[in-house]
Amino acid sequence: MTDDRNSQLDPLKRDARRWVRQLASGEATTADAEAVRLWRQQSSAHEAAFVEAVRLWKSLGSGGRAFIGRHGMPVWSGQTMQVSRRAFLGGTAALAAAAAAYVIVDPPADLWLSFDELNADYRTGTGEQRHLTVADIVVQMNTQTSIAVPREEGAVDRVKLIAGEAAFTMPQQSGRPLMILAGGGRAVASRARFEVRNIAANVCVTCLEGQVQVEQGAQVAMIGAGQQLSYDGSGLGRVLATNLAEATSWQDGFIVFRYTPLSAAVAEVNRYRPGRVILLDEALGRKTVSGRFRIDRIDEVLVWIGQVAGARSRSLPGGVVLLS
Repeated sequence: MTDDRNSQLDPLKRDARRWVRQLASGEATTADAEAVRLWRQQSSAHEAAFVEAVRLWKSLGSGGRAFIGRHGMPVWSGQTMQVSRRAFLGGTAALAAAAAAYVIVDPPADLWLSFDELNADYRTGTGEQRHLTVADIVVQMNTQTSIAVPREEGAVDRVKLIAGEAAFTMPQQSGRPLMILAGGGRAVASRARFEVRNIAANVCVTCLEGQVQVEQGAQVAMIGAGQQLSYDGSGLGRVLATNLAEATSWQDGFIVFRYTPLSAAVAEVNRYRPGRVILLDEALGRKTVSGRFRIDRIDEVLVWIGQVAGARSRSLPGGVVLLS
């Protein structure tokens, strides 16, 4: 049942709420996800209406269950939208066969953004990069990156890297420390230039200049220029030396693979390329590849993979490519 007041909403807001209800219903398909993406790209007003609808949906919380029921809206059951395997396979007929194999090794949880990402203060889309300044700190955001700036008073500037990858350059005479919150840990610096990458709950901090203190739980480590440190739910890893030219290649418009498993290379390509590259052969995914490629010609990576790794590719509608 639809509330009469809903019909009086601005058309964009009304449509945005319908899309959010559909995505959260458990009946959403890949076709729905693509339709939402195209709808949001029509204008900045469309995107703003969608983000507002998502925020409204999230704000309902447990106290809004009754409201949801009165309006025929499904019960929300988690922080991210849940998609059933049946619903995922209910997309376009051309994709169904490939999806059946795909969901076995990589569930389609990233068909759309989490609510935390949609609530970000700043966000980049697929293949997009962005520069901005936060409290005198220059921030360069890479593709598919979401950050939030907590509205907190204190002696430390805080930025939350919800997902993605960003570089932070602090002013030479900075009098305030900077804290980057990411994946259950944090990176703290006073005067430094560094990067933080937060992909699939794995965080990597790379120091380009100065020093950065990395903290996760009770563990603390310091890294200097040319060093990086990763952490996840199990704690801090080891401090490692890194090739800064390769680590920062994305800032110059390149991605670099160095003896990278093909499965990881495909995952990285999917961050920059609209659509989806799906690796169907597990053994193929274990092969390692090396190369340096322009981000603005990302599809050349697929041609190269076919030549070097002996992978066969098949293109489907919507930018889907199957590798086997």
